[in-house]
Amino acid sequence: MLTTLAAAFLGGLILNFMPCVFPVISLKAFGLIRHIQDRRAARMEGLAFLAGVVVTMLLLGAALLAARTGGAAVGWGFQLQSPVLIAALTLIMLALALNLMGVFEIGLVAQRIGGIAGPRTGPLGAALTGALAIIVATPCTAPFMAGAVGAALLRPPAEGMAIFLALALGFGAPFTIIALVPAFARLLPRPGAWMAVLKQVLAFPMLAAAAWLAWVLDQQAGSAALGTLLASSVLLGLVAWLYGLAQQRQLSRQRHRPLLVFAMVLLIVLAVPVANLPTTSDSRSQVNAVAVGPAASANPTAWTPQAIAAQRGHGKAVFVNFTASWCITCQVNDKAALSTKAVKDAMAQTETVYMIADSTKYNPDIDQAINAFGRGGLPVYVVYPADGGEPVLLPQLLSPDIVMSALEKASKKRS
Repeated sequence: MLTTLAAAFLGGLILNFMPCVFPVISLKAFGLIRHIQDRRAARMEGLAFLAGVVVTMLLLGAALLAARTGGAAVGWGFQLQSPVLIAALTLIMLALALNLMGVFEIGLVAQRIGGIAGPRTGPLGAALTGALAIIVATPCTAPFMAGAVGAALLRPPAEGMAIFLALALGFGAPFTIIALVPAFARLLPRPGAWMAVLKQVLAFPMLAAAAWLAWVLDQQAGSAALGTLLASSVLLGLVAWLYGLAQQRQLSRQRHRPLLVFAMVLLIVLAVPVANLPTTSDSRSQVNAVAVGPAASANPTAWTPQAIAAQRGHGKAVFVNFTASWCITCQVNDKAALSTKAVKDAMAQTETVYMIADSTKYNPDIDQAINAFGRGGLPVYVVYPADGGEPVLLPQLLSPDIVMSALEKASKKRS
């Protein structure tokens, strides 16, 4: 248990450096720099950020454990199988980008528009940033993390929640330590006019995240859902502009209430089509849709429990790629390793059967298989030896050498 807790803490720490959390983490770094000269405010924001991280992680862990108790074979990132949540996250990222660009401000009532330091959202804003950071972190699985999450889903509820707590503490540790320890805080750059430019630059990672999430929604629910999201995005832009205009009129003591009311009505109208997007669907009936990311060029076949049972022990190694379009680590591995010419040649030379288990949509068969390997989330890479021996789990971060070595060992067992 102590080893698992240590792995969870270390996995949470490494999660800060994964690409999916960069947009939100960059916001938190900006907030710490903003408060560098106010030690009390920095400490409050650091602790509030940690509280947001811990509470959200525990709620997510409790939801996972409750779902499994109810018989659902779900894992880390399961909520991203919902088109409604993907659309909501897309709009949140877009709204944050518009805020950073100055279209509207959060907490502007007592401030001057265009202030270099930006809006002082206080502890509540820091806590919400921590909550958002955990939500957007779920497409990534850091090293040491999958085994820890897998253990959390298999252990008694109290132990499972302790593992999720260790994961949250590891994730929140860097910013909390910087906020609480003056020696670390002094390493940060001093506030200045450059922050006004940085604040606008940080909008572009948010826009990139929104574009990626829109692509995921298209993979999940099709072009009709994507069209709904794009129309909602335009409406959200109008709402943000009207809200920003109302804020400016409020500061200049002009009439702003009609604009504010109109913006709120549009915001309610915006929520209706998003809420009516398709709910999570079962992808077991769509086993032919196996093209997920760059690995589609490797001519894979669709994974099913029946297909893997039929292929095992018949003289050919089998490589199974458990992946999803919303899993950023999966996409990076596909591009960096699985789609390379060297790996494709190795699969051809060893006559390896390449299967993709696509968990973009909910598929209980895939989730049960992942759980059987003791992993709590994606990516999972499994190599079945040609002679029918025990399957071998590969690391979560792949390189061509790792894959080629595993294929060579698996294929040699035919003799």
